[in-house]
Amino acid sequence: MDRAEQTVRQLIEQGIVFFGVGGAIGYDTEVAKLLFRLRATDYPQIKVILVYPFEGFTSRWNDKQRAEYARLLPQYDKAVCVAQRASREAYLTRDRHLVDGSAYCIAYCTRDSGGAAYTLRYAKQYGLEIYNMTG
Repeated sequence: MDRAEQTVRQLIEQGIVFFGVGGAIGYDTEVAKLLFRLRATDYPQIKVILVYPFEGFTSRWNDKQRAEYARLLPQYDKAVCVAQRASREAYLTRDRHLVDGSAYCIAYCTRDSGGAAYTLRYAKQYGLEIYNMTG
């Protein structure tokens, strides 16, 4: 997360205020925690926006994961739900929504398939400046 923190700090210093997060287990959650920490310590001006696919998207998570999500949820400045029903398309709609409102994309993608790879391809197509934290 050191590289991600360095990148986020650089973007904030350039004037970026709004950060969208997808709410997934793993990297999305870790970046959200990083943003909340930076907001509490150094950058009170930043806003963290949760963009999630549909209500109940955490239903298949384990108790620990749902508890962490519930603990983080009140810290978001805004939450946006992109679909009314659960579907694979809802996740892709979430990913496109994050890209469509952005100039930068910070990601952790190690494969050529899956949601992160889809989002990076979409972000490249729309000319976002991409920071892939895998190298």
